[in-house]
Amino acid sequence: MDEFQSEIHEECGVFGVYSQENRKVAYTCYYGLYALQHRGQESAGIAVSYADKITYYKGMGLVPDVFSHGNLDKLPEGDIAIGHVRYSTTGASQLLNAQPVVFTGKCGKMALAHNGNLTNTRQLRDEMIKNNAVFQTTIDSEVMAVMINSLSDGDILEGVKKACPKFKGSYALVIMTTDKLIAVRDPHGIRPLCIGTDVDDYIVASETCALDAVGANYLRDVKPGEIVVIDSTGVHSYMMENLPKKSSMCIFEYVYFARHDSVLDGCSVYEARKEAGKLLARYYPVEADLVSGVPDSANVAARGYAEESGIPFVEALAKNRYVGRTFIQPDQRQRENSLNVKMNALRANIYGKRVIIIDDSIVRGTTMRKIVKMLRDAGAAEVHIRICSPIIKHPCHLGIDIQTYSQLIGAYKDEDQICESLGADSVRYLSIEQLVETCKSAKVDFCLGCFNGKYPYPLDGYEADKLKLE
Repeated sequence: MDEFQSEIHEECGVFGVYSQENRKVAYTCYYGLYALQHRGQESAGIAVSYADKITYYKGMGLVPDVFSHGNLDKLPEGDIAIGHVRYSTTGASQLLNAQPVVFTGKCGKMALAHNGNLTNTRQLRDEMIKNNAVFQTTIDSEVMAVMINSLSDGDILEGVKKACPKFKGSYALVIMTTDKLIAVRDPHGIRPLCIGTDVDDYIVASETCALDAVGANYLRDVKPGEIVVIDSTGVHSYMMENLPKKSSMCIFEYVYFARHDSVLDGCSVYEARKEAGKLLARYYPVEADLVSGVPDSANVAARGYAEESGIPFVEALAKNRYVGRTFIQPDQRQRENSLNVKMNALRANIYGKRVIIIDDSIVRGTTMRKIVKMLRDAGAAEVHIRICSPIIKHPCHLGIDIQTYSQLIGAYKDEDQICESLGADSVRYLSIEQLVETCKSAKVDFCLGCFNGKYPYPLDGYEADKLKLE
């Protein structure tokens, strides 16, 4: 495998602000990224447009760490800013690949931030290299920026319109020139993107929780296949041609990635997760003394289970709030080490008790196996696991950190075998149909590829060897 093939992509958060006046728009961007920190903890960056120039600052680490020591104050006042928080699925965890991507081209100064993953990056990159393009990073976001610029003929909107049909995969983009803020969502709408307003300012963000964080009012979601241009003349919408008949929003956003106070495409993440817990109680009941969630993403579902079943919700696990999410860590060793200091069993609550543990998903099984042992060591009489999603049987090539079958415990084990592997007394999952039911208020259809192997984009040419069951 060559160097480029070994570089994977990211699940990230993007934010943009267009202001009617020059001010410290970097601060607005900072607070928006802070609200999106759950989407990426590896690097952060902000770019600001001012006086026909673009300047930026980015670094490795969490948003408050990157912009500490006066780094945020170094960014000038301006009228447009975009920002990005990044999580790389493997490798390429370095400042070189932090976003936004900023450069000068046919459209003058330009910056781009991307959430998602292209499946045809290598082909596009090779094609442009033959035409003398030069790349500084190993990320698909730079490939998108260079292609948009190369096809623009000086008009950024034309560049976006011509480039987007060439992109295969998932992308939610915020793009900035010295006088425009542009938001783009891929034709299938795989990744979320929304628009808000604050007086005369416009905000674009991956999730509505970021709008709330900066005091903006939700306006609407960017539609699948839509290009939204915000400039001094207002807001303009353009739709891509030859759109698919149905959208394919990543349902894993509702299961895990999004913050529970966000609303994605008309569906409350909180309500979807609570309903998942209720369905687990309704279809997969078990006699127990208490029900608890794996903090924090499964707590809402655990309360739904408790409400439906009548079994009391009791905290079984204490969480260290200063350790990041274990799934969103660049490598397995970091995931395992962070879990050791992230959680501890509450012995007084669970000793001698039959415990139901609710979690959003099981990917590798490593975390849940340690949790089960932790609970048993603390005296739990029984440990029953209920999962708010179906068994993950297939890799995701559209931005989630499950790139090979060998990473998935569900790729080669059924429920009973998973139960035995985890050391639990029982394990039950929601079915695909039940999961979709939890998101019934959404105004979109869903990508369920990691559960059923049916993806919105074909896998032709996308490192097919990685997607074979090992």
